[in-house]
Amino acid sequence: MTDKIALTPKTHGTPPAKFSFGVRKGNILQVAGQVGFLPAEEGRPPTPAGPTLREQTLQTFVNVKAVLEEGGASWDDVMMLRVHLTDTAHFAEMNEIYDAYFEEQGLTQAPAARTTVYVGLPEGLLIEMDALAVLG
Repeated sequence: MTDKIALTPKTHGTPPAKFSFGVRKGNILQVAGQVGFLPAEEGRPPTPAGPTLREQTLQTFVNVKAVLEEGGASWDDVMMLRVHLTDTAHFAEMNEIYDAYFEEQGLTQAPAARTTVYVGLPEGLLIEMDALAVLG
């Protein structure tokens, strides 16, 4: 039986509770919900990349990708991506940012399945994403 491996990229600090930023078991990798926080710096509290949806979405992609890479995966391995937005009015803008980002990434596989839901997040946060990847 394969052990679970907790994943913490160097860009991430310590989780605020008892969870992992990502977990890999065999060829399955689950990325926990990531938000648009800038890379962790000692002595600085978690800080959003900026106040706009664009800034936070692009940083969220960076943070999800960091966990994927820590587990030996890439965007091509992602089967399911869940997007959590705080405002229904952000849906169209997020889709534009999303499409442009993945076009720039030059994915070689079919795009991941995606679900978008609307949630409450801590003050100042506009978006959160989690991902499920299957390697090999």
